[in-house]
Amino acid sequence: MRSRPSTRSQGPMFSFLLRLFPASAPLLAPVVDYPFSRTDVAMLQQLAGTAPQIDAQTWHDLLLDPYSERLAQQTSIFGQQELHRRLQGGRATPESIERVDALLADAPLAAGLTQACHGLRRADAEASTSLFGAPFASRPWWSGWLWLIALALLLSIGATWLVGPLALTGVLACCVVLMTVQSRFYETCKQWEYQLDTLRHLLKAYAALGRLDVPMTAPFRAGRAQAGKLVRGIELSLLRYLPLIDTIMVEYGDWLLLKNVTRYFRTRELVAAQLGFLRQAYLEVAALEADLALVRHLRAQPAFCHAKEGAPRELDLQDMVHPLLSQAAPLSLNLAQRGAFISGQNGIGKSTLLRTLGLNLVCARAFGFCHARSATLPRGPVYSSMQSEDSLAGGESLYLAELRRARELLALAQGDHDALFIIDEIFRGTNHLESISAAAAVLHQLAARHLVIVSSHNLVLAPLLEAWLAPWCVQRDNAGSLTLAPGVLAATNGIALLAERGFGRQIEDSAGRVFDWLSTHMAQPTNCSGVLVGSVSAAA
Repeated sequence: MRSRPSTRSQGPMFSFLLRLFPASAPLLAPVVDYPFSRTDVAMLQQLAGTAPQIDAQTWHDLLLDPYSERLAQQTSIFGQQELHRRLQGGRATPESIERVDALLADAPLAAGLTQACHGLRRADAEASTSLFGAPFASRPWWSGWLWLIALALLLSIGATWLVGPLALTGVLACCVVLMTVQSRFYETCKQWEYQLDTLRHLLKAYAALGRLDVPMTAPFRAGRAQAGKLVRGIELSLLRYLPLIDTIMVEYGDWLLLKNVTRYFRTRELVAAQLGFLRQAYLEVAALEADLALVRHLRAQPAFCHAKEGAPRELDLQDMVHPLLSQAAPLSLNLAQRGAFISGQNGIGKSTLLRTLGLNLVCARAFGFCHARSATLPRGPVYSSMQSEDSLAGGESLYLAELRRARELLALAQGDHDALFIIDEIFRGTNHLESISAAAAVLHQLAARHLVIVSSHNLVLAPLLEAWLAPWCVQRDNAGSLTLAPGVLAATNGIALLAERGFGRQIEDSAGRVFDWLSTHMAQPTNCSGVLVGSVSAAA
């Protein structure tokens, strides 16, 4: 059951004023941002969006939930849904990019539009289901005669003065009918009232935007009168806002006169008749509020740039950073035709680099900007495999989970569109030899058709895949700054960390001897460039 934010903590006088005036009065009703669930935020994408370009694991791998929350600060459910829709499957339009640029350059204009949209944040119910979901069921034939039940009850009560207790049978029969109807529709009416409240906030914001005499609000001016008329049509009776009308009296009106059921069918019919306008208003207001959220977000960033669209295998990101990390070290990567094999010492930031790449690719497609100094990127879909885990409940080991995800990626690679695959430490769940063998086969198959960026501690993969993946190494320069340079990691630190973590000299020495022996045979092979040559044509 849905509940509204409580006003009891504001004191009795404040509660009295809220009941005296409509909750939409901006000076009396403070904004309490309602914590919507992920399901609510994703609903517009599911009902009115394009096909998703990001699958569930990629969304999780790239930390798009916390990034969405960062974007959606001080934003209503409408803007949150639009931001999610763009991240999940939308593509930045020239109109949206132009509007964001204009708002960034004109702070007073952005402030005025934000103020007009301020009331949207009072909405505490998700309403896209009603507007974009299944059509409304037909109104029952008997709904227009509900007033007869209330009239029959009043006549039966009056009859008790004339014929005595015999008329109580009629009173009882009317009460049974009233309670039957109310029990059937009470919760439905309550939930519908939340939907109407959200639509009221939407239409009032639409009308407020239409009153602003600026070019950006021209689309809202044409429908301002229609929005105002709809608000009056779904507005609650003023009596419900008066302090002398107690909640109990309202409940009596619902249970004895079926006021809530009558209102439910009347307003639902009104919404159905105006569905086209309401859908248009919903999308236009949501798009504007999403752009305002992007403006607030970009103003808080140290640097960002417009993303240029490159060829399917062209990627150039200069001084990219991750917006969720404070004091993030900027890194640059330039790829042409070949993907990238990224190596680096433990804990140096390879996984963070991959997430930074992925997030910037998603932002470029969805919003048209990147968190970088300059960016030229392919605009195809992004898929990742970074956080495969074993599942006790599902009976799936780590290696089986990795195999399942690899099979999913290979299936996605069969699509018609060029894509980019981001993979971190593939096949950790099996032994070293089988891990390298399976990884080489899968990565080769993917990289022969698409742009692939992979990080791994298995350095032997670099020469095995050098025809398709250019080697890059994350390292620190002489000044201690993080850099991304061509080449493969030369000095690993896994053994050194044993000593740093207190394992003792004996374990460190023993591990070092084993490492030296293995290195001779596997770590730096002299010639393996032709091992996968025979499968190039099959993969392509």
